[in-house]
Amino acid sequence: MDQLKLAEALTNDVKINKSIARQAVKAIMKNISRSLKEEGKVSISGLGVFRVKETKPRIGRNPKTGEKVEIPSGKRISFRPGRKLKKLIQ
Repeated sequence: MDQLKLAEALTNDVKINKSIARQAVKAIMKNISRSLKEEGKVSISGLGVFRVKETKPRIGRNPKTGEKVEIPSGKRISFRPGRKLKKLIQ
């Protein structure tokens, strides 16, 4: 499901205007992104937890040449689903 399909589902479920639903979805995405950047964690009850994790520098290999390459430290986003979501998809 992408943002447009999510907005359409919101339109049907809540019976609101399609343009308002799109704005709502964009606002939610914007706020989740901003919270991850500023706080490093977003917890949505019933869905799960998004968290920014630090990665350590490591040595990798260039698959084309086999040469060792140093991969610098960085950040990645992880998601841990909540109990309700886990039960729903099982």
